[in-house]
Amino acid sequence: MAATAELFEEPFVADEYIERLAWRTPGGGSRGGAEAFDPKRLLEQFVNHIEELKIMDERIQRKVEKLENQCQKEAKEFARKVQELQKSNQIAFQHFQELDEHISYVATKVCHLGDQLEGVNTPRQRAVEAQKLMTYFNEFLDGNLQSDVFNNSEKIKEAADIIQKLHLIAQELPFDRFAEVKSKIASKYHDLEHQLIQEFTSAQRRGEISRMREVAAVLLHFKGYSHCVDVYINQCQEGAYMRNDIFEDSALLCQRVNKEVGDIFSNPEIILAKLIQNIFEIKIQNFVKEHLEECRKSDAEQYLKNLYDLYTRTTSLSSKLMEFNLGTDKQTFLSKLIKSIFITYLENYIDVEIGYLKSRSSVILQRYYDSKNHQKRPIGSGGIQDLKERIRQRTNLSLGSSIETHGETFLAQEVVVNLLQETKHAFERCHKLSDPSDLPRNAFRIFSILVDYLCIEHIDYALEIGLAAIPSPDSRNANLYFLDVVHQANTIFHLFDKQFNDHLMPLISSSPKLTECLQKKKEIIEQMEVKLDTGIDRTLNCMVGQMKQILAAEQKKTDFKPEDENNVLIQYTSACAKVCLYIRKQVEKVRNSMDGKNVDTVLLELGVRFHRLIYEHLQQFSYSSMGGMLAICDVAEYRKCAKEFKIPLVLQLFDTLHSLCNLLVVAPDNLKQVCSGEQLASLDKNILHSFVQLRADYRSSRLARHFN
Repeated sequence: MAATAELFEEPFVADEYIERLAWRTPGGGSRGGAEAFDPKRLLEQFVNHIEELKIMDERIQRKVEKLENQCQKEAKEFARKVQELQKSNQIAFQHFQELDEHISYVATKVCHLGDQLEGVNTPRQRAVEAQKLMTYFNEFLDGNLQSDVFNNSEKIKEAADIIQKLHLIAQELPFDRFAEVKSKIASKYHDLEHQLIQEFTSAQRRGEISRMREVAAVLLHFKGYSHCVDVYINQCQEGAYMRNDIFEDSALLCQRVNKEVGDIFSNPEIILAKLIQNIFEIKIQNFVKEHLEECRKSDAEQYLKNLYDLYTRTTSLSSKLMEFNLGTDKQTFLSKLIKSIFITYLENYIDVEIGYLKSRSSVILQRYYDSKNHQKRPIGSGGIQDLKERIRQRTNLSLGSSIETHGETFLAQEVVVNLLQETKHAFERCHKLSDPSDLPRNAFRIFSILVDYLCIEHIDYALEIGLAAIPSPDSRNANLYFLDVVHQANTIFHLFDKQFNDHLMPLISSSPKLTECLQKKKEIIEQMEVKLDTGIDRTLNCMVGQMKQILAAEQKKTDFKPEDENNVLIQYTSACAKVCLYIRKQVEKVRNSMDGKNVDTVLLELGVRFHRLIYEHLQQFSYSSMGGMLAICDVAEYRKCAKEFKIPLVLQLFDTLHSLCNLLVVAPDNLKQVCSGEQLASLDKNILHSFVQLRADYRSSRLARHFN
């Protein structure tokens, strides 16, 4: 049975149990081991084990029955005891209720007795107190203060209580009969009040919080209580301003006082508020006045910087003080204190800001033009000037000499950065110092100054000078700088637009001034775009004029109709080489000067004009067979330049021109076939005819017959 018990392991698994039993049986679990497998022996072992299990089951069952019987007996016994305890508890509860009722009855009697005793004792105490006050009053009446309470300094608290009551009584007495005694009581009242304040002052210097609390509680009923508070506030500030930063010192002082004022006074929030008011109206106001008045009239820049800095630091201090308990509406309280300090400076702030910004912007621009030895010239408008400009744009006639700028664009990023920086500071000050109702209007005024000095006085002036400096298309060796002006103006305007979005928009986004600012910005952009477009158009005309001069000077009629047809090198002409060199430089210049879609727009226009120039140029010559080959080589080189434009239409135009040039060399019998090709089929017949007419052999009837 012991062996059987050992086979029961937790957790019990039947299969594992049988397996363990088989392995324990000799010859039962072996497979070719030392002892051969014996099924009979294993069966016998299983049968014996089953019998053992049955015996074990019977024993366990008897034991379970015995335990169940025992458990039932104990449960009955426990239930009986619980019932007895419940009965005992019920009896105890009844006794408790009786006791509680008895206690309540006794307490009621005691309270009633106490009320009766109090009703008898209170008048008695009042009578005793009145008798004492009369005794003390008689002493003042006789002029001889013999009571120990008035002569013992350690009983100053009791004396203060008595004299305060006598002072109230004396005020009710008629003056004609009791003038002398009233004067004596008042004198003693003031003496004790003075002594208490002196005691409070000494205790504060010694750092005795408990003594300060006692004296403050006594003085609370005296008229001099406010003087006690003033003393406390003044002594708190002694030695508190040791740093150079009055605002940080004030914050630390208030933190320190906030921790102790509740242990001294019964109304700490009022005391702390009075301390803060004292700091603002005396310390900070004097500090602000000292730093602003000295530069208010002499140095506007320093005045504005100081005003912004002081106002910012004051509002920051106010934010720190908001964490303290200062009464019901501490936000309004602190705002009024700040307003009382700065109101005289904020009333005319924007006028000072506008005046300084105009002056500073003017100085920045003038300093720049002086560094360039340039005297700003008035830009004409209206009348004859406008008429000249319109005639020049439409006819490209030179109406007077152009301005020589020697490559100077009269645009400087340093100037722009300085102007934008000054305006940025102005926006920041405006945001901080303007009343919320005036903020959008003030911000618009600052923006208008930026437009006047940056956009009109600097950018627009540079555009006008740049336009006036563009030479006429027939000028020789003209230097073209207007694209540099375009590049710099574009860069500057990106900076202007960034400041508009970053610094102006937050100030006006929720006001009607937003529409006004956007309209003003739109107008100035459109005004500049018109001048930029005009300048770019005239610059392109000048480029074409320069290439026309190169072709006129370099291209000879004998290039395309050589005297000796057999001694011609088939390559592009020198005129073509110079034109290609020039146009490549201009394409690169356009790419460096423009950005975005503007590059493609300008290059498209330049490419079209370049094609028209070459097309019209080729129409001026008569071509022999070898000359036609040279023309094809020239156009092929021009087409390589056209690829660098990276504009599909421009390349298509030169592809078509190249196909047209093939008409100069194709055999007469193949003319119709070439004209019906992919590149030429869509062209007007007159264009094709005009190119065929350029052939030297066109007048032969055979060629004319084949073409027709």
